[in-house]
Formats: sequence, structure tokens, C-alpha cells
Amino acid sequence: MPAKEKTLQEINEKIARGAAIVLTASELLSIAQEGGEIPDVDVVTCATKGIMSGTMASLSFKVAEKNEFVRAKGLWLNGVPAYPGPCPNERLGIVDTIVFGTAHSIYDDKYGGGHLFRDMVEGNDIEVEVETDTGRKLKTATTMENIAYAKMIATRNAYKNYVAYVNPSPETLYDSIFSVGPFYGPYKELKFCGCGELNPVEKDPGLDVIGEGTKVLINGAPGMVTGRGTRSTPEKPNLSAISDMKKMDPKYMGGFVTSHGPEVVSSWAVPIPVLNDRILKNLLKRDAEIPLSVVDVRGREEIGRITYADVWKDCDLAVRFDPKLCDGCEKCRAEEMCPRGALSFKEKRIDRSKCFNCGVCIGFCPNSAVSANLGEVEFLGKKMPITERHSDRLGAMKISAELKRLILSGEFKVTEMVEKIKF
Repeated sequence: MPAKEKTLQEINEKIARGAAIVLTASELLSIAQEGGEIPDVDVVTCATKGIMSGTMASLSFKVAEKNEFVRAKGLWLNGVPAYPGPCPNERLGIVDTIVFGTAHSIYDDKYGGGHLFRDMVEGNDIEVEVETDTGRKLKTATTMENIAYAKMIATRNAYKNYVAYVNPSPETLYDSIFSVGPFYGPYKELKFCGCGELNPVEKDPGLDVIGEGTKVLINGAPGMVTGRGTRSTPEKPNLSAISDMKKMDPKYMGGFVTSHGPEVVSSWAVPIPVLNDRILKNLLKRDAEIPLSVVDVRGREEIGRITYADVWKDCDLAVRFDPKLCDGCEKCRAEEMCPRGALSFKEKRIDRSKCFNCGVCIGFCPNSAVSANLGEVEFLGKKMPITERHSDRLGAMKISAELKRLILSGEFKVTEMVEKIKF
């Protein structure tokens, strides 16, 4: 049915009265797919969870007593390089610092900024090393409780247009941020990113609802869109934002280790108020209507296009683990290759709070103790198995449901943008 013309004020009044209809994107699309009558929905929660390299943290905390040093020249948190400044905090024993989500530990090549952010949010002890402007080295420790200021800053998140990767070359690629293990060619496998029909920016392609000042949920914490992200264009928009790390939920975030080193995972959920029929039509867009560019992993030049239906249709969203099939054989590298450290064959389990459902482990377990149907894609007359997913659609569905709950409980208020994003 056509959507009634509404204002955001009217929708928020309905939410306050307990009379609003709030659906997740997957719920709305399920109703449409089953041929049911589309209800007079007020808000649809859309979400994406994936590798989002354009992520950093801004922190301020005490590392020493007053007058112990003048200024910090260098800083490392669990071995991850941080950048002191811009405020010098001369002689105060306090550092202001920026940490990139893609920064790599100087001690552990499988630990980076994304892992550090999750450790902080989990409340774990963080080892702190300071190099002063005189070259003196100080060591201490801290926790999130003792960090006075901790904000996550997204400089380039929630892309509308993600891509799929192939290797057209006969040479195997061993070093890439787009592959956890070797990337085989020519056209032996396909890896991809994007949650397709659940993605907030896909559901608001003209950024008519999402704009500067729009309130969103990032890693489970309230955040605010600050504008367009870096390298954002009208054809390929993405968003910048800021959110409070102290309120985040670790299961929505963390590190992801590629063959080139650690990356960072984040989750976004965005409320889309259904103000008119045009917005509803965009919300009803399916995977088959959303193009997915296939690029050469070596230079990211487009080779052709498929759709998100080609990569998400009839596949398993979750990776399964059957301990009965695991005999601890020496040939298995699944635990070693898991980019999230979620597999433990000793404990015979997958840590679901860490599992990204990327499917990497499947190709390294000879006994099929870990399994999932990731599907295959027909492209340029060739059938290629999907071997790696850089977005967790099941995780996106979970944070979308969480945002729905918060809206209905009154804990999260749907806001109007302050200003439309300009390009």
C-alpha cells in the first residue's frame, strides 16, 4: 500500500504513544516477498556490518603525575602506535591522542587498532608506553574506566557501493587487504563486501533522510552523522560520524586480520522514517535490483557487474561448527586462518561474539568441521565459488533489531538532519 505523507514529528508522537510501526529492513522485505500487505510502517531500521578502514579513535587520559615529563613525543597502546596531540598538555601528565583503526602493533602482526578498540570497550587492561620529548620511556596501564574521553570517529564508513574482488591473473596474490589467505587466479574465487538490501545508504540513495546531524547507532552506541566521508561522491556516497566508545558493545566491533595485516570492523544501524511513498519504494528495493561491481583486486578496475542477489541468495548467513567432525588433525589451518580469532579447536567452539561469518575457515578445514554454503557466482562465463565475505549480514540484522528495540522503548529518538549532505 502507498505510504501516507507524514512528518517526523508525527512519527515521534506515535512512538511516544506506543502506536508506531517500526520494522527492520529484513522484516519489511520478508513481508513483501511473501506477498503480504505492506503495513503503514513509520520507521525502518537499516544496517551494515563490515570492514570499515576509515575508522579512528580520539582519546584523552592520564599517563603520569604532573611535572613527570613536559610533552609526549610517542605513544603506544598495546603496541599500537598512537599520535599525541594536538593539545600538548604540557607537564600535566595527560595525553590527547589519535589511534587509527588500521594501525598495526609493533609487537604482534596480528593485532591492530580494531583489536585495541574492542579490548578497550571490553574493559580490558591496556598497556601504555610513552616516549617523552627528551627520549625518556615510561610504561603504565589504563582501562576504559580511566580514559576520560574516548570517541570513535568514522572518516569513511557505510559505503553505498561496495565491490566484489577477483584475481584475473594466473599468479597467486599473497599480500592484500582484500584477502585473508592467498588470492588464487585466474578467476578461481570471488570475495565481496556489502550487506546489499540492508545497507542504510542503499535505502536512502539520495541521502534525503540521512544527513548532517542524523542520529545513528554505531557499534551499539548512539552516534551522529557529521557529513560525507572521504572519497565520497554522489555516485558512491559514504558517511562520516562520531560516537561514544564508552557506550559501545564489543560484539559489533573488533579487528580483522588480512594477509596484509589487521583491519577494523564496525557496525552501523540507521533509522529511516517513512515520510512518503518514494522513501518506501527505496526501502522495498531488493538485492536483485542493487548492482555489485566486480573489480580486479590488483588495481580495483571494474571488469563487470553482478547484483547482491548473486552473492546473498540461498546462502548460509552463519558459519556452523560440528565438534564431532573435528579430530584436531595437523592438516587443519582453520583456527590459524580465522581473521577474528573466533575459532578454538581445543575448546571445540566458535566464539559467536567474535565470529564474522566471513567463511574463510571453511577452505582450511579438511574434515568440514566448520561449514557454510557461501554460494558461487557465474561471471564472464565462469563459475566461481565465493570464498570470503567482508560483511557480516547476520551481524547487521542483529544491530538493526537492536535499534528497533531502542526506538520502541524510547531510548533512541529518531532525529531530523540539521543539513543535507552536499557533494
